[in-house]
Amino acid sequence: MTVVRPLLAAVVCSVVAFAQTTPQTPQPQEQLPPARGKVLFSRSSSDAQQEASAKQPQASAVNVTDEERIAPTFTGYDLDVHLMLKDQTLAVRAQVTVRNDGAQPLSRLPLQLSSTLTFETISFEGKKLPFTQQIINSDADHTGQMQEAVVTLPQPLAPKAETTIAIVYSGQIPPSTKRLEQIGAPADMAQQSDWDQISEDFTGLRGFGDVVWYPVSSMPYALGDGAKLFTEIGRQKLRQQNALVSTRVTAEYTGTAPNAAVIVGHNISVPAPSVTPTASFPGIVKFSLPATRLGFGTLSIFLAPRIAHDASGLHVLAADYDEPNVQGYLTAATMVQPLIEQWLGTRPKQPLTLFDLPDRHDAAFEQGAMTATGFEAREPQELAVALSHSMAHAWFQSPREWLNEGVANFIGTLWIEQTKGRDAALEHLEATRGALAVGEPASPGESSGQPLIAASDAVYYRSKATYIFWMLRDLAGDKPLSAALRAYDPAQDTSPDYFEHVLEQSSGKDLKWFFDDWVYHDKGLPDLSIAGVFPSASAQSGQYLVAIDLVNNGYATAEVPLTVRSGPATQQTIRVQIPARSKITHRMLIQGKPTEVLLNDGVVPEVQASVHQRDLNMIGGDSN
Repeated sequence: MTVVRPLLAAVVCSVVAFAQTTPQTPQPQEQLPPARGKVLFSRSSSDAQQEASAKQPQASAVNVTDEERIAPTFTGYDLDVHLMLKDQTLAVRAQVTVRNDGAQPLSRLPLQLSSTLTFETISFEGKKLPFTQQIINSDADHTGQMQEAVVTLPQPLAPKAETTIAIVYSGQIPPSTKRLEQIGAPADMAQQSDWDQISEDFTGLRGFGDVVWYPVSSMPYALGDGAKLFTEIGRQKLRQQNALVSTRVTAEYTGTAPNAAVIVGHNISVPAPSVTPTASFPGIVKFSLPATRLGFGTLSIFLAPRIAHDASGLHVLAADYDEPNVQGYLTAATMVQPLIEQWLGTRPKQPLTLFDLPDRHDAAFEQGAMTATGFEAREPQELAVALSHSMAHAWFQSPREWLNEGVANFIGTLWIEQTKGRDAALEHLEATRGALAVGEPASPGESSGQPLIAASDAVYYRSKATYIFWMLRDLAGDKPLSAALRAYDPAQDTSPDYFEHVLEQSSGKDLKWFFDDWVYHDKGLPDLSIAGVFPSASAQSGQYLVAIDLVNNGYATAEVPLTVRSGPATQQTIRVQIPARSKITHRMLIQGKPTEVLLNDGVVPEVQASVHQRDLNMIGGDSN
């Protein structure tokens, strides 16, 4: 079980860029599918006439500006969702609350859905609003396109003002690998990455970035356009993380009743069917999620017939054909649990839900304390690394993504250290440093970068945050850091410096300098080097005084280990703080003639190498 972004493998294999985003002529609109067994939306002939008048179909595309697409922030979703599993269809009545975060009033509101869905009506205070629809190219949806409605508001929406509108939309969501096929991804990889669909056997809708099944307003980007699409996905998550989401789902089925559901990462109890299927009518199940903070994620829904297993803090939802593989995950959880409890406490905030995907090779997806993954027949020790990450999400939860992902990744690397040794854990860190170094600004003056408290790109809130916890482990110590993680209360985290104060209290150390340079601001990475080593014999026989010139050409202060060796088994290590943009000289008195000097051990990420060596037995030895 490896947790990765579903599109990552496809991006690596891309060979051509997708076509540039251009509006196209609107497609014919589909009729709202009839509700079978229950009337979800009541519509009269007068409604249809008003709709036809309100939509005002156009012959040419509407020009929507970037400012119009960027300005809206969705602060609330109240969704009535009707799933017709056999037909792979949904119909939704949505109440969405939108805030204008732009600098200018908005007279129009762009709304987007997957290209297989169609806007039916858009209303404000019971009055239908005029809008047009057009297809735009965007790889935020698995079809590579989105349906965009441009709505004329009854009055301009002022900056920072909110409005609530009602939207009815419907359509099919079958599997689609179109966007990945168009960049040359192999068919099997595309299917394992883009598995979103509605069906009787499995319904999985991951939301924006995979399938846009709820209204959004976004910039359209292609997978071949560098990292712009992933930046947009992160921007959407960051801006909507405080949105309140309530969802009521009615699902029609004809075969086996779906009994397992997850909405935005929360395991939902599915009651027994309110209607059982007959030859003439489908069965019906209903379930819901009350108003819940979305968090740094997407509106996702999972629904399928699954067999439940509960043990070791896990709630496993397995397909019948994967029952033989469940024990491996339960055993892996038992193996990892002592480490989790040592660092994060004895009880999870909520059980970790593992939701079995249809194909064992499907790309995993995680949200909160839920991981959707294919259940593979693997040895427990092979599953333990990824499971340690997922279990950490159940034990530690925060409204701040850098803490959520940083802690989970940190626990994963601690498991590697425990089972394979420290060098293996540091190699795992080093594998992520290159991407982080590329993403960081060369200097704070060139760009503001992404401070961790407001990061939207995974290279920051995941990779850099993992380094942060390794550095804090060295600065504060294992026991104080563990105590801080166990004492952390997400309800109390209302200011950016809350975790700093919790850790300072447990460690008794002033860590403000570190959080200023590494968390609250993005000052890039340090750039360390050994500028010179000058040993001299001391007055006492056998001892040497070693003067070492250390340079930091970066803009972030670093505290790193400095080691002087004088023989195969003799060395002395101290920690040295090297301020940004500075050169310092540190002196060490050691026993025996010095042979080697080491600076940093890979825990502090740098612009280039994160371990520096000077071999004193070589004239002009390498300082890097």
